Amino acid sequence: MLNVGIIGISGYSGKLLLKILLNHKDVRVTHVSAGTTTGKVSDIHPEFAGKTRLVCEKFNLSKAKNLCDLFFVAVPHTKSMSITPGLLKAKKMVVDLSADYRLKNSSVYKKWYGVAHKDKKNLPKSVYGLPELYREEIKKAKLVANPGCYPTAAILALAPLMATHSKKIASIIIDAKSGVSGAGRKTVLSLIYSEANENLKAYKALCHQHAPEICAYLSRLSGKKVDITFVPHLIPMNYGILETVYIQLKSPMTAQKIYSLYQKFYKTEEFVRILKPGCQPETKNVTGTNYCDIGFAVKNNMLVITSAIDNLMKGASGQAVQNMNLMCGFKENTGLL
Repeated sequence: MLNVGIIGISGYSGKLLLKILLNHKDVRVTHVSAGTTTGKVSDIHPEFAGKTRLVCEKFNLSKAKNLCDLFFVAVPHTKSMSITPGLLKAKKMVVDLSADYRLKNSSVYKKWYGVAHKDKKNLPKSVYGLPELYREEIKKAKLVANPGCYPTAAILALAPLMATHSKKIASIIIDAKSGVSGAGRKTVLSLIYSEANENLKAYKALCHQHAPEICAYLSRLSGKKVDITFVPHLIPMNYGILETVYIQLKSPMTAQKIYSLYQKFYKTEEFVRILKPGCQPETKNVTGTNYCDIGFAVKNNMLVITSAIDNLMKGASGQAVQNMNLMCGFKENTGLL
């Protein structure tokens, strides 16, 4: 039985991690903590009443490291790099849900997140936690950088094409839409019900911090530098991401060729579902699951790839558990089906 800790239990990702792990046959949650929130977990999240007696404390490394074999670090960006080094020094495995270990270049991190990276020593040791691309590396990893929600949907949508036909791509535009929970569990005026409901808006157009993450891993796939146009939108629903990717091709590809390419690329991937030509993914079909649904349409030199995920499942906590399963030798879908 693996003893697991969740650092950041008060947020949406931490809450969902606990929900998944309480039903995981190979795991026992032995520690939960948060930055400022304390008390019974059943008081913080009443849905756990009668399901757990765990008590949330402020994080204390000296105490926590003796209770767990693996930690999920579900804290805000820029906070994990102050916590993770101590866990790694104590020989603990870490799945980090923040952005702190996703970008290998510390100067790029500083540009997009506004602070200097505090743990350059461990940055090169992290493995990007997208199992469909880096499964073997994840199995050997001690530190996994769980991907962002937007990058998960975008990279999975583009990976087959980038890995095999990158020379045919002239440009990439990603129109992304996310439910409100993607911003986390915090009090922000633009996220309260009366502001977000019955409203749709773009935000951080051309300057969202997930853009360099998408570019970095698409570039790794293609073997050359890749640039994208990325515009995210906030939609008035709780969960879900839908991304519409517009790819200008240098020469036409048939619908059958694209479908065959994606089917072959993901043929062994349980959590990626390729829809038949003419079908498009819908957020309601992936809500509460760890699936990514991918569809497409093509006309002349324009290819449109669409992908849908639950931003808190495949976009965060579900994928984090998928990574833990790989790191610890469990069946990859344990707790997720």
